[in-house]
Amino acid sequence: MNINTIVSEQYHGKSLRELVDAPLTALCGIGEKEAQAFQDAFNVSTIRQLAQLKFITHAVAIEMMASAEHPSSSETARETLLDEAVEMTFPASDPISVDSGITRIEVAPDKVEAARDHQNASAIAAHNEAACGQANVGSARTESTGSGTA
Repeated sequence: MNINTIVSEQYHGKSLRELVDAPLTALCGIGEKEAQAFQDAFNVSTIRQLAQLKFITHAVAIEMMASAEHPSSSETARETLLDEAVEMTFPASDPISVDSGITRIEVAPDKVEAARDHQNASAIAAHNEAACGQANVGSARTESTGSGTA
């Protein structure tokens, strides 16, 4: 880290030993008004005192330990649900949402045999025949007779 980027220009080139006992105004972004506020609120006037302020040390400790913390059980459960959902639906064109109430399908739905009924064509043909009142292409009657009309 280039110390000159975080200290005021008048403190450029100073050693760290000199900077630690410098006033708070030596830090970029802390002017007289802010330094006075620290003095009034916490009785802090130097960089060393600021660094040793218990609120600062506690905040730094929490921030450092947060990255090493294990995820909570709810975070782990969500991640597991997401992993399982993706695994069950792969390949899929739409992303999976953990919040959408994904449940595991234990029994696969009934499927028609693709060799006999591609994309459920016989059900579609039966529906079309019922709607039109006559045999249409793909219906059972036209398949057996070879004609497209009744």
